[in-house]
Amino acid sequence: MMEVLVLTKDACPYCDQAKALLTRLQIKFKTRKLGEDLTREQVFEMCPGARTFPQIIIGTNVIGGYDELTTYIETTGFNGTGWG
Repeated sequence: MMEVLVLTKDACPYCDQAKALLTRLQIKFKTRKLGEDLTREQVFEMCPGARTFPQIIIGTNVIGGYDELTTYIETTGFNGTGWG
């Protein structure tokens, strides 16, 4: 099973949408919150070039934000355990 990590922050509608999508698809994920679980510097270390939240990491691949997540799921058939 591939680990899915959602880097999130407070008051972020796209973060909420990404978590809701993963939940609806029954894809297990972990969250780490800016200011609580990690610093801005740690986010940039994990996701160089990140400009927005959320940042989604699947396995060792930095997927990007919510729009990139939906594209990734649609194009790869990713279902949380691998690909469909």
